[in-house]
Amino acid sequence: MPYLRPIITDGHPTLRKVAKKVDPKDIDDPLFQQLIDDMFETMYAAPGVGLAAPQVNVSKRLFVMDTHDDEHEPAVVINPKIELAEEEVQLTEGCLSVPGYVGEITRYRRIAVSGLDRNGEKIRLEGEGLFAQCLQHEIDHLNGVLYIDKARNVRLPETEEEEEIAEAAAAEAI
Repeated sequence: MPYLRPIITDGHPTLRKVAKKVDPKDIDDPLFQQLIDDMFETMYAAPGVGLAAPQVNVSKRLFVMDTHDDEHEPAVVINPKIELAEEEVQLTEGCLSVPGYVGEITRYRRIAVSGLDRNGEKIRLEGEGLFAQCLQHEIDHLNGVLYIDKARNVRLPETEEEEEIAEAAAAEAI
């Protein structure tokens, strides 16, 4: 049975560490599979579109995501590696680990990432828009980077759209 895990926020040292690579032999371990289930449960309850293991105080190179679109299924990505990044774009972003704030950030419009799935099988995820933004955001977490490290004009939200981004992030941090 999956459990909700507390989401840690900026100031917690785990968020600033480079997460440890997952040994593929550990993927079948019931405790590792429980972690994945717990991360999905926590992400959906927030509600959010992505959650990296360091955000639940586990320093492992693993994240889950579900952008709720017709093109992409919910995904588990273990030991991700960016294979392709095309065309920089400016986006407004928030984060559950920095609740209540938004900032302008440069991300790639299109990205491809390789890694392992929850069964230890090789996968490659490719997409653009929110899907690409989420992949980059979660990989940053695995590298000990928060969006505020890269963003400009980090602020309280000023528009209705920014308010929605900040409220989603704040809800995720509860």
